[in-house]
Amino acid sequence: MCGLVGMVGRNNVQYDLYDALSLLQHRGQDAAGMVTCEGDTLYQRKGNGFVRDVFRQEHMNRLHGNMGIAHVRYPTAGSDSVAEAQPMYVNSPFGICLAHNGNLINDDKLNEDLFRADRRHINTSSDTEVLLNVFAHELQNVAGLRPLPDDVFKAVERVHERAVGAYSVVALITGYGIVGFRDPFGIRPLVYGKRVTNNGPEYIIASESVVLDVLGFELIDDVAPGEAIYIQANGRIHRKQCAASPLYSPCIFEYVYLARPDSIIDGVSVYKARLKMGEKLADKILRLYPDHDIDVVIPIPDTSCTAALPMAHRLDVKYREGLVKSRYVGRTFIMPGQQERQKSVRRKFNAIDLEFRGKNVLLVDDSIVRGTTTRQIVQMARNAGARKVYLASAAPPVRFPNVYGIDMPATHEFVADGCSEEQIAEYIGVDWLVYQDLADLVDCAMGINEKIKRFDASVFDGDYITGGVNEAYLSRVAGLRNDEAKRQRRVDSEVIELHNQI
Repeated sequence: MCGLVGMVGRNNVQYDLYDALSLLQHRGQDAAGMVTCEGDTLYQRKGNGFVRDVFRQEHMNRLHGNMGIAHVRYPTAGSDSVAEAQPMYVNSPFGICLAHNGNLINDDKLNEDLFRADRRHINTSSDTEVLLNVFAHELQNVAGLRPLPDDVFKAVERVHERAVGAYSVVALITGYGIVGFRDPFGIRPLVYGKRVTNNGPEYIIASESVVLDVLGFELIDDVAPGEAIYIQANGRIHRKQCAASPLYSPCIFEYVYLARPDSIIDGVSVYKARLKMGEKLADKILRLYPDHDIDVVIPIPDTSCTAALPMAHRLDVKYREGLVKSRYVGRTFIMPGQQERQKSVRRKFNAIDLEFRGKNVLLVDDSIVRGTTTRQIVQMARNAGARKVYLASAAPPVRFPNVYGIDMPATHEFVADGCSEEQIAEYIGVDWLVYQDLADLVDCAMGINEKIKRFDASVFDGDYITGGVNEAYLSRVAGLRNDEAKRQRRVDSEVIELHNQI
């Protein structure tokens, strides 16, 4: 997952883009970047780290222009290279910058086609650069001296014909405008909105609606699967469906963990979906353990707090926030290596002993992926004096890799790989463990937006809706994503950096 934003304003937009990235920081902590456009001139700043670290005042002072795009990166293969920070740029045609959230399944084939047929060279291992060059090549084939809206839409249509996978995109065409588009399944989110000023309307495209809320934009709509939105530099907006057979299939994991609770994605409130997850999970506990001896429900903050509250109410037990989270340690799920994750857990959480001592505690987590973080927290609860520790997961067991832009590890690194729930409970160290049923999870978000036909739940059921995912592909992904491969890439990156300094 990554976070992206594009804006066409009436004055300089760099501070709005900065604020937008700060609001989307939860979607990526690895790198951040911004490109603005003033006339025919582009200004860029990007680097590794948090938004607040990448952009200093001297950088902001140089980012002139009334339109721009920006991005926070979460690496799907653990890259530490600044060269892969987004937005990325290609000079032909017109000069195009592009930022992308998602992951292409057929990037290897596209890379070869770009080299052999399109005569374009890719400099990085990023599928974003591949997608940028595919879009640029198709736009070059259809546009004249100036890119018209129909030219942009035709280029997006051809991208849909060539690219397989998940992609939400914002792209800046130098001097002409910003285009946002989404893959034909709408796996990754994208919304757009309008803000009225004394000088005329301003438009924004972003990953989550919270950006629009905070910056004072009115939400117009989600970008539909396969749809493109083109906002010209003069403020005129155009939209068109560019896919032959779109099928609304957003990622269910956005509602479980990825998105902020105050966002509305594809017409579905993330907050309300998480409330329902808690209710459904409580009902399952009451079915399995009607005579349970739970004294208190304690969420593992922050994502699970919303689900834990209705759970406690329905179970008729106390709700307590017995784990205190440091706001200054990043999300451990998206840290690039197991060693970093393990070190961060103890720095990130601390238990309030009086909420655990002598009690039977039900911990609530949004999901369990590797299990190592959860295992440490369970031990923390026992060290704080808990008599018994139970665990409820608001999501089903994660048994399959995500290939659509979430850096879930190789299958053998999943705690649920080849294990029963009893075996998982034993490994984590809890007295019993309850997972959400997949049908219940889907039901928490289904039926609110009648356009949604299904959800992508591939991490739970292994059903990859785009096609193109076979054992050979999953094996290649596993080779890129396992912790040892990430460690080696970091070592290589440090060696290259040291060499460059010498």
